[in-house]
Amino acid sequence: MTDQQRSKNADAVFNTLCETLDDRHWKYDKHPEDSVVHFVVGGDDIPMEFVVYVDSEKELVRMMSQLPFAFGEEKRVEGAIATCQATYKLADGSFDYDFKTGRVLFRLTSSFRGSLISKALIAYMIDCSCCTVDEYNDKFLMIDKGMLAIEDFLKWN
Repeated sequence: MTDQQRSKNADAVFNTLCETLDDRHWKYDKHPEDSVVHFVVGGDDIPMEFVVYVDSEKELVRMMSQLPFAFGEEKRVEGAIATCQATYKLADGSFDYDFKTGRVLFRLTSSFRGSLISKALIAYMIDCSCCTVDEYNDKFLMIDKGMLAIEDFLKWN
């Protein structure tokens, strides 16, 4: 496939992403020159920021949410255990953990190689990402603040 065709497909996916958000009447920032969309969703307790990249070269949609806190140095091992266990239990997506900084990023990707992505798949990616981040972000924060023991998290998860 030529670079021009990949770019055309990526533009179509980007437009589908924006149309899906428009259908929900959500506010978002779009940057078509970079094929990036940014939006914020109010969670049960912590607002969630998402950035979606449409990568024409790799023919991927990447939905990411950087959690708005980092595990403190004294909680980095617990953070590693919690994010690893959470990812192990997920049906889709993953939590990426940087042990050096304590930062946690949720990521969900989908390929559009040889096909185009529908609004239904974009909606699934949004819903799955929002539900997953909302389910875990407060528990990770509670572990960091010493309000939830890692043993209790493991029993819950």
